[in-house]
Amino acid sequence: MERIIECVPNFSEGRDKAVIDAIVRAAGSVAGAYVLHVDSGAAANRTVVTFAGEPEAVAEAAFRAVKTAAELIDMRKQTGEHPRIGATDVLPLVPVRGVSLAECAELARKLAERVGDELEIPVYCYEAAASAPYRKGLEACRKGEYEGLRAKLEDPLWKPDFGPSQWSESVARTGASVIGARDFLGAVNFNLAPTGNKEADIKAAKAIAKEIRAATGGEWSLPCVKAIGWWIEEYGFAQVSTNLTDMHVTGLGQAYERVQIVAHLHGMAVTGTEVIGLLPEWALVDAGHWLAGEGTDDREAVEDAIDYLELDSMQAQGRTFDPDEKIVERVLAAAMRKVPR
Repeated sequence: MERIIECVPNFSEGRDKAVIDAIVRAAGSVAGAYVLHVDSGAAANRTVVTFAGEPEAVAEAAFRAVKTAAELIDMRKQTGEHPRIGATDVLPLVPVRGVSLAECAELARKLAERVGDELEIPVYCYEAAASAPYRKGLEACRKGEYEGLRAKLEDPLWKPDFGPSQWSESVARTGASVIGARDFLGAVNFNLAPTGNKEADIKAAKAIAKEIRAATGGEWSLPCVKAIGWWIEEYGFAQVSTNLTDMHVTGLGQAYERVQIVAHLHGMAVTGTEVIGLLPEWALVDAGHWLAGEGTDDREAVEDAIDYLELDSMQAQGRTFDPDEKIVERVLAAAMRKVPR
């Protein structure tokens, strides 16, 4: 396969296995597209599905997954810890091999137009597919979340790029979607040791997140980092949840080190790292070299990163980190060997 892209849609359902399974089946129903990973969280009430393959096949798989989510998720009843604006909350296309970011952006806009026209879902295009600079950031497109969507649709500045711009029963059910193209993003959560005071732990997590995020611009902020603090009831501890939007600028190692430092200033300790979805191998190689030094080969650097970042520290929570199941290149290669086309 010479041309490969990845799609990492986030769906606003993390509790109903039947709904999640139906969405995953839809994504895996297209020849040339391979489902690589499914990551669900009950407290966040969110599922991240990762699939990859030939560009047109991935775009078709994405449309089928969005359609299924629209049919099965009712946003009027949906609640969860994670910010969201619709049943398919955000859907990025990511270049992996033989495809440029600009090509992914063009494909994303075509997909967004189809979702808007055929499924009658309001769609905002973001990142490389954005129609205006103020729409580039996901946080801007999602501002107000689902509860503020009706007012957002009435604002001329926030008319959707595609799909309906009026509130209706259909829109009330599906919400809106944010579709675009971007480079690899690291969705990484840093676990904080519980102190026995839940409210204090939440306050500390939010404070740490505020200090490290790029938008704050303070002493401890990191470029290309978005962060929020929250409590995960199913785990019993708080997390600093980050999106590393350019891991060439701020990688896993730099983020982990900075969260450790700022957490210590707030009387907290980092006890492990949770990766949501998949990572490219180079991100772990870079982290291993950052944390352990340059005197190792790439495979050893991956193992060093797993150890230093404590990526396998959540076995009690049912979360393990197997590099053969969490590194996109390895998972895609295995999937292609397993499923003859």
